[in-house]
Amino acid sequence: MTERAEAAHPAGITADPVVGAGPPVPPATGAGRRLPTGEAAVRRLVAALPLTAVLAVAAVFRFWRLTAVGLNSDEAVYTGTAASLAGDDTLGTMFPVFRAHPVLFQTLLSLVLRVHSSDWTARAVPAAIGVAAVAMTYALGSRLYGRTAGLLAALLLAVMPYHVVVSRQVLLDGTMTLCGTAVLYCVVRYAESPRLRWLLAAGGAMGATVLAKETSVILLGGLYAFFALTPAVRMRVRHLLLASGVMAAVIAASPVALALSGRSGTGGNYLLWQLFRRSNHELTFYFTAVPPDVGPAVLLAAAAGLVWLRKENTWRERLLLCWIAVPVLFFTMWPVKGYQYLLPVAAPLAVLAGRALARLPWAGRRTWPVRAGAAALALAVVTSLAVPAWARTDPPDNGRFLAGSGGLPGGREAGVWLRGHVPEGARLLVIGPSMGNVLQYYGHRPAQALSVSPDPRSRNPSYAPVPNPDRSLRDGEFQYVVWDAYSARRTPFFTAKAEKLIDRYHGTAVFTATGAGGKPIVVIYRVRAT
Repeated sequence: MTERAEAAHPAGITADPVVGAGPPVPPATGAGRRLPTGEAAVRRLVAALPLTAVLAVAAVFRFWRLTAVGLNSDEAVYTGTAASLAGDDTLGTMFPVFRAHPVLFQTLLSLVLRVHSSDWTARAVPAAIGVAAVAMTYALGSRLYGRTAGLLAALLLAVMPYHVVVSRQVLLDGTMTLCGTAVLYCVVRYAESPRLRWLLAAGGAMGATVLAKETSVILLGGLYAFFALTPAVRMRVRHLLLASGVMAAVIAASPVALALSGRSGTGGNYLLWQLFRRSNHELTFYFTAVPPDVGPAVLLAAAAGLVWLRKENTWRERLLLCWIAVPVLFFTMWPVKGYQYLLPVAAPLAVLAGRALARLPWAGRRTWPVRAGAAALALAVVTSLAVPAWARTDPPDNGRFLAGSGGLPGGREAGVWLRGHVPEGARLLVIGPSMGNVLQYYGHRPAQALSVSPDPRSRNPSYAPVPNPDRSLRDGEFQYVVWDAYSARRTPFFTAKAEKLIDRYHGTAVFTATGAGGKPIVVIYRVRAT
């Protein structure tokens, strides 16, 4: 029997019914008959309760205290871009529509911002997308290993700190992960039965994944590795060409939009900057920053399941492992690293862990102590994720910040003060562009950063340098200088330069945002040349 011919569930395990499909109908005496409509509806409702409960847990973790801390730099940029799409002329001058990435997510967000614009509505969109990703993980896990494994995988992702933290932010990676998980599901359906519609759906979903964030094109390497290493799952050339055409047609929306807008050079400039950008983290970053938030218990369960159930390993595990391995290897070697870049691997890791935990009650003798122990172990794994995830819903305000890991305390408060107390037309000089983005979004006042390089090859094309800040202050081009603890930790050289300028131009602190222990985290100084 070939791998393709195997059922969608491991040998010796009966497939669990899919939620919504209804339970098996017992035959009536002498002949089969349908259950009464009311009874069938009740059974479907009862069958759907576990998944509903998991999605409710996912929603609580993603919506609780959603706006306790203001937006960070990336969130400000994406929300500002969405606001520009929604017709906000003020933010449109600071956050152009075509900046660095495709605008699928920003377009979706703009539809909500047209109705109501606030931090909560901005973050509610990625939070809802995160809940949808949990549901998609259930669909993937139940298709591969049965309903119990799917529910466990969905529950693990629902409370996984890594996914919770990222999906609570206005970032592109949540949408990318949802679309990527949909790609996996479609490929699974195609591997089970080579029907063209599933590969076309995979191509469309992959195109949407790239439109969400262009770096997801790396995931194609995982699919290539899977098909290359799995001769039992054959892809017809005609199917490949048609699916590739669908994917290309979806992706083409971005360059076509750029060309029609007259900003066709934007994408190329950003790509060149990324290619020659200096490394921002050490080589081992992903092996130290991400595993604690994915959960050591999840990683251990996934690895243990691969070893323990190795005799049952088929193309299913190979598909998930290829999807995980390629982005991990690529971004480990790529000099530019971001905390959230590996989010697409969270769902397959949860599925592999869910597979192992779902099989525990069937190990050895099927007695109640065995099942109780298996349930206790699964609960322990979930708890090991839920406790730190809940703690991360209230990020610290101690001046430490890792891009992609949460909001930026103090930035919103400083920006709101600027909008209410600083006259229009005033300009800000900040240490780094991250705080500048936040202050521009909340304060509606333009900002430039000291740390932006005058060399076009060494700076983000979205930012303009300040070649001679001393002269700019002397000529009155900037009326305020902003010091912040986050930039001070990252760029001590430019922080010292900002402090000298504040002292030289008679800086007076007009606003201070404080963090833990009353320590200042953002200070706005009014400066004057004489």
